[in-house]
Amino acid sequence: MAITFKGGVHPPESKHYTEDKPIERISAPEVVYVLLSQHIGAPAKPIVKRGDVVKKGQKIAEAAGFVSANIHSPVSGKVKAIDKIPHFLGSYSQAVVIENDGEDTPAEELEPHPDWQNLSPEDIRNIVAEAGIVGMGGATFPTHVKLSPPKEKPIHTVILNGAECEPYLTADHRLMLENPDEIVEGALIIKHTLGAERVIIGIENNKPDAIQTMRKSAEGRGIEVAELKTKYPQGAEKQLINALTGLEVPSGGLPFDVGCYVQNVGTAKAIYDAVVKGIPLIERVVTVSGLAVKEPKNLLAPIGTKLSELVDACGGTSGEVGKVIMGGPMMGLAQWTLDTTVTKGTSGLLLFPPEMASVGEETTCISCASCVDVCPMRLLPTSIAHNAKYGRFEIAGKLGAMDCIECGSCVFVCPANINLLHYIRWAKLELRKMANK
Repeated sequence: MAITFKGGVHPPESKHYTEDKPIERISAPEVVYVLLSQHIGAPAKPIVKRGDVVKKGQKIAEAAGFVSANIHSPVSGKVKAIDKIPHFLGSYSQAVVIENDGEDTPAEELEPHPDWQNLSPEDIRNIVAEAGIVGMGGATFPTHVKLSPPKEKPIHTVILNGAECEPYLTADHRLMLENPDEIVEGALIIKHTLGAERVIIGIENNKPDAIQTMRKSAEGRGIEVAELKTKYPQGAEKQLINALTGLEVPSGGLPFDVGCYVQNVGTAKAIYDAVVKGIPLIERVVTVSGLAVKEPKNLLAPIGTKLSELVDACGGTSGEVGKVIMGGPMMGLAQWTLDTTVTKGTSGLLLFPPEMASVGEETTCISCASCVDVCPMRLLPTSIAHNAKYGRFEIAGKLGAMDCIECGSCVFVCPANINLLHYIRWAKLELRKMANK
């Protein structure tokens, strides 16, 4: 029987466009634009300059603090510039611009460790840090930091998130079908590093082939594969922990407060690549889909590839494009240009025609409580939003604004088309400003 959490919604899945499309590796572009800010925390600091010759996999920027991540070149070639380019958050940000020489000359910086069982947890954390691995489900939190929980809060359960609950996205689905052994071994490396007792891989039941494939790969290795009910946001950390273990992360708390560690299946694969093969994080799978794409695909793309080149690899656009979203339609970010690039956290690129780009006009709240029914954090979205709208941020905070995971379920069901999430995000921003003062 499929398990789940309280609340949530079930938007149209729209995964049929790409769920049967094998991952297709695209050629590295002639020029890559590798952003220095593509993870939570401080942007990486460049350690190359214009005119430098670099190799594929060579470190080109180093972490600028504990919560930061190294960045490596996805190609071999010459550094053309360190310049500002459009950033997916809507501004401009520095990037290392590299002209690809087409040779793929490899760097010899990371040592492969197929015998990783003989490594200490600290050795593995150092390898993961050196490889620049971050959470690939979209959060992009530096993984070496996440692998270092407080000593007084030991981890007993490692959870791999294979839910991929966002509509349209199938990158993780394909990864589980095509690279199950690497994901399983990545999970065991995480377990070894944390000294955990249990590993669970949670997969929604709209992916029965992935459940079967992962169970076969995990057989006899002490890993459970759990069937989750297909519901959004099933892949959110706190909801996943609750569904799989029955534990509830406290308000303001983190998974390690209940002895759990959650990581995306793509991140587990990246950990395997770094530890076992000595390959840093220089490419990722991106689902390119939506009704304005000619041929939706799952693409394995080098970090630093322009979004426009992903679209070209899918045959271009189909008619006029009204909206472009990086990520999924529920939590993804609308983009104003296709000149920004693939980052470590780019799970999807969605293009929609104009008729799908607009929402209805906002009207008055009818007090239907639909937003309350679906909120996975059991909040009162309409009350928080109403207080934020009129500047009553302290009251919004007392109502739990900071516990909002920004899933957008409340907006999805609101018959009055009120952008509740916009107001809640505003409240969170103002509350952080007040806390900093």
